[in-house]
Amino acid sequence: MTKESFLEGKVLLIDKPLHWTSFQAVNKIRWHIKKRFNLKKIKVGHAGTLDPLATGLLIICCGKETKNINTYQGQIKEYTGTITLGATTPSYDLETEIDSTYPTTHLSDELIKETTQQFIGDIQQKPPIFSAIKKDGKRLYELARKGETTEIKARTVSITEFEITKINALNIDLRVVCSKGTYIRSLAHDFGKALDSGAHLTALRRTKIGDFSVNNALSIDDFIESLINN
Repeated sequence: MTKESFLEGKVLLIDKPLHWTSFQAVNKIRWHIKKRFNLKKIKVGHAGTLDPLATGLLIICCGKETKNINTYQGQIKEYTGTITLGATTPSYDLETEIDSTYPTTHLSDELIKETTQQFIGDIQQKPPIFSAIKKDGKRLYELARKGETTEIKARTVSITEFEITKINALNIDLRVVCSKGTYIRSLAHDFGKALDSGAHLTALRRTKIGDFSVNNALSIDDFIESLINN
């Protein structure tokens, strides 16, 4: 790792920790690169946001490689996670409290697995109101936290694989392969609706972006250590 290599362009694979925003990860890494090489400034950006309650693969581009961020953003993504049936939350995940509960006695393993087929292919999906999408210059989550309601238009996303990997009572482990712009939180919410049971996302991990795998990613601490010791 040299100053020149970062300025000319470098792609970092980072395993984002729980409760960190993607921007916090970028800022931390930028600060350490600047400190290590005594730089006044360097461009550093991520190629696709992960929610604070999600972990996993974050592609971070440095220097001239930031010009290619859109290329990385557009690639197919793979996620693993857990959906909990029987209840919904306004944010579709654990950021907010449960607002409604639903019956679950009609559910069976067969029904749960069959229902995934409704979501394979190109589907219409509404992003969560608690999301970083901008409307009239403001992030939707800023409006949502103030209690303001706003109309969100559905958009087309593509899901190529939706696999149930484990069923433990009302906790459903899944693996999803999908296009850019897909919200797994919205998928969880819509899946619960399709099952007439309600659902919300209780864990999420991004495992792949295109050919890049989280198995090859470094934790932020490991990256900083390699930067210092290089």
